[in-house]
Amino acid sequence: MSLRETLDAYKEKDPAARSRAYVFFLYPGVHATIYHRAGHWLYRHKRYFLARAVSQFSRFWTGIEIHPGAVIGKRFVIDHGTGIVIGETAEVGDDVLIFQGATLGGTGKDAGKRHPTIGNNVMIGAGAKLLGPVKIGDNARIAAGAVVLRDVPPDSTAVGVPARIVRIAGKKVAVADALDHTGISDPMAAELAALREQVRILEKAVEEMTK
Repeated sequence: MSLRETLDAYKEKDPAARSRAYVFFLYPGVHATIYHRAGHWLYRHKRYFLARAVSQFSRFWTGIEIHPGAVIGKRFVIDHGTGIVIGETAEVGDDVLIFQGATLGGTGKDAGKRHPTIGNNVMIGAGAKLLGPVKIGDNARIAAGAVVLRDVPPDSTAVGVPARIVRIAGKKVAVADALDHTGISDPMAAELAALREQVRILEKAVEEMTK
């Protein structure tokens, strides 16, 4: 990792970044990345206990948890950062921007490669959850709060729970497309409607019994 490159990436992507020194001393994302580089070196040299110890110290100090086995590319930018979790087999490309609360995690159903692979120049919004060995293409955008369970193609935008593609190469996906987000029903609303119907039926049954 070139520290200068990383600091310049923060200055480019964060309008609040005033200088390299400002970023270096005051940004927890930079500290988490530096600790991760050290932990990853130990991990690759099979010093697993020490690697995890560095990772745990970093989590305590920064609020950002990156497993030492994860592969992180160049110019990685973490904005705010609190609550970010990146799993052991995750792979992150170059020029990736990730916001607070995001998770690159597993589903608990996969063995071996069980965490996401992120391409280059990807933006992952606040609170987004990318789960399992999904692949996120170059230049993709994952909206805040999205839950990604399937691959996302390059140059696309994914939103929603579960995430659906709403734009590809800057063009909206047609409403009729199976991947369209706007046509997805709200599962919570459907569940509440079903409960209301059951209550109505029970109330009607009680009313008839009391007559």
